Amino acid sequence: MMGGMAGLEGVEQPRPRSSAAAARWSTATDDEQAFKELELFGNPTEEEVRLPSRPQSAATARRITSCVMLRQWQLSPQTAEHGVLLVSELVGNAVRHTGARVFGLRMLRRRGWVRIEVRDPSRGLPCLMPVREMDVSGRGIFLVDKLSDRWGVDLLPRGKTTWFEMRTTDR
Repeated sequence: MMGGMAGLEGVEQPRPRSSAAAARWSTATDDEQAFKELELFGNPTEEEVRLPSRPQSAATARRITSCVMLRQWQLSPQTAEHGVLLVSELVGNAVRHTGARVFGLRMLRRRGWVRIEVRDPSRGLPCLMPVREMDVSGRGIFLVDKLSDRWGVDLLPRGKTTWFEMRTTDR
């Protein structure tokens, strides 16, 4: 007998994602949308991309990041998955906590490293807070701290850049 959720017996349940499957999570539709967004907003590897500070922009930033990391830079699926998650967390913080109209996304690569930056006009610093198992929010910077190799904040005359770096295996 197959275990499932109550009332959904006989309905195929989603399978857990493995790291190998992460490369396939980006569908052709997602790729097409990401390419359109790269055309509309620009490529964050060439210059800072400015996105409107609203919740929907997190999805845009995730698609762009995934497209760059998997398609342009051809990084491993796990590295891309972590990069996408961390971008989502930094963008979420910029949207929720800064009162900004726009934020900037920039992606840099050098041999063996990737650096991703989110710039916003607030000088308020992100906080690394203790996280408990049942917490439903406040995990963003905790995740950045755990999944990146380095992270930090550069204060600017008007605002800040929050960034993280991850080691990569160059192909």
